[in-house]
Amino acid sequence: MLELSLAGTSRPLRHVLLLGAHADDIEIGCGASILALARARPDLDVTWVVLGATGERAREAQASAAAFLTGVNAEVAVHEFRDGFLPYVGGEVKDVFEELKARASPDLIFTHTRTDLHQDHRLVCELTWNTWRDHLILEYEIPKWDGDLGVPGVFVPLAEEVVGRKVHLLMEHFATQRSKGWFTEDVFRGLMRLRGMECRAPSGHAEAFYTRKLTLLP
Repeated sequence: MLELSLAGTSRPLRHVLLLGAHADDIEIGCGASILALARARPDLDVTWVVLGATGERAREAQASAAAFLTGVNAEVAVHEFRDGFLPYVGGEVKDVFEELKARASPDLIFTHTRTDLHQDHRLVCELTWNTWRDHLILEYEIPKWDGDLGVPGVFVPLAEEVVGRKVHLLMEHFATQRSKGWFTEDVFRGLMRLRGMECRAPSGHAEAFYTRKLTLLP
């Protein structure tokens, strides 16, 4: 399996942009990778954007982001778009992306995958690609009852400590979701275990991503 290191690129990794439609999306999709990056690169700048969270969900999103981003320079923005209705206020959502584009040119972007069956997730992915056309974009996956998981091609092997930290923070910070059948420790660990098996991660765990365009410089 071919391995590439972000630390060995000709352009140093300085700024990471994280985009999520709802509170907990970023954490579920790429939370462990962010924890690992934050530990390896304390000089990292992170912009964390949640499009739809209000009331208690917004408070959960803010507290969780702060926990996942401990030790790095971070900006967290939580917007109040209605859950399930992002495509129907697409112009307003696009305004948020345009404002981000005017002040951010990240080295790496994490967003939803375009094949996600949740309409909010798909819109966020579409606007990500429409807004940043010359950037490295990794699309993360969200397990849910729709059964829309695919075949990712990019893997981030994870230390067991990081896996445990991700799961602990998810369960700690999202009390409003703990009654849902899909929001369980074994679901989160199970997906990371499956992806870890697929990439032969030393710990047996990994997060996986989809990339549509990647330029390799010989």
